[in-house]
Amino acid sequence: MDVNSLTLLVDILDAGNLSEAARRLKMSRANVSYHLNQLERSVGLQLVRRTTRRVEPTEIGLRLYEHGRTIRNALLAARESVTTLGQSLQGRVRLSVPSGYGQLVMSDWLIAFKRLYPGIVLDVMFENRVEDLMRDEIDIAVRVMSEPPQNLVARDMGPVRYVACASPEFVRTHGMPATLDDLRTAPLITAAVIGKQLRLAAYLRDERHEVLLEPTIISENFLFLRQAVLAGLGVGLVPDYVVQDDLKLGAVLTALDAWRLSIFGTHMYMLYMPDRHHTRAAATFIDFVLKQAQGSGRGGAT
Repeated sequence: MDVNSLTLLVDILDAGNLSEAARRLKMSRANVSYHLNQLERSVGLQLVRRTTRRVEPTEIGLRLYEHGRTIRNALLAARESVTTLGQSLQGRVRLSVPSGYGQLVMSDWLIAFKRLYPGIVLDVMFENRVEDLMRDEIDIAVRVMSEPPQNLVARDMGPVRYVACASPEFVRTHGMPATLDDLRTAPLITAAVIGKQLRLAAYLRDERHEVLLEPTIISENFLFLRQAVLAGLGVGLVPDYVVQDDLKLGAVLTALDAWRLSIFGTHMYMLYMPDRHHTRAAATFIDFVLKQAQGSGRGGAT
């Protein structure tokens, strides 16, 4: 067994299947399969279970994977120390952020970071997909959740507060919801998960209530939702950062202010894989964004 064989096992399990591992390693699938078979033959045990779509580690495969990851991380750190000696901070950070929070809150942070570290490449995706965050070669993901996944490192970036809001024109014509039940019949403007019934969680002190909603305007584009609210098309259920400037100007009014409202989750989390080697670029980015979140009054405990 050699170091290359161990790191190949790590690459295969990180990729999730042989074809994706081959693509990332710029090898043929047959070549990847051959080296995996050779490793299993040298160990004398099966290391992965193959299905048509995925590979999963056996018990001994998981142990070797953990050793291989430690070795690979050490090699990457050593290589980076040599290549960056005497140079300005360089590297690439592949980041996945929610569409609304990314555009309305994090964009300024990303621009400020890039100005400080022009040698770092920021590869930013704006998306709301939660499943399999780390399978797409993502270094860091930011997501709204109530409870983060146990298999990822989660850094708390602060609470997410939803508001029920509408334009003064809408309020004059239709009034505002006075109770949670009023939301069932009001024309609602919000985001939703395709194929799932939209549920609003509402908290009042120690009480938790749940309301099923049927929006009339649905979108993952929060800038569009904001425009729809300002146009007087209904009652928006959106995170407070979407309309915070409009609230200050009086262009949007809120209702049900005594309630703490939540749709997708109560906190914003920064997520990344445990034990994955962080380049200096990624580590610097993580520290920078967490400080920005804390400085904005949103950041929580790590």
